[in-house]
Amino acid sequence: MNCWKCGREIDTRERVGFRDYCPGCDRALHVCLNCEFYDPKYNNQCRETQAAPVVDKDRANFCDYFAPLKAGRVTKAAPDAGGLAKLDALFKKKG
Repeated sequence: MNCWKCGREIDTRERVGFRDYCPGCDRALHVCLNCEFYDPKYNNQCRETQAAPVVDKDRANFCDYFAPLKAGRVTKAAPDAGGLAKLDALFKKKG
């Protein structure tokens, strides 16, 4: 798989553990954004219907349904708060 943050290729022949981190950017690897089931269009942004909801998709979690995203496929990370604040300011009604 590729790291959701920096795109570095990660060898997933071994299981991706709950405490594994990317050697390139030091971000957690066992996160929703690195999972095959992550899909922003679904309820709780997950195609696995039995998985417990995870609030922070970019933080390590203990989901038992985690399946590493195949190399070459990249998920779009959730928008950052700074970008949302800029959009809110741009479209804010003046009154």
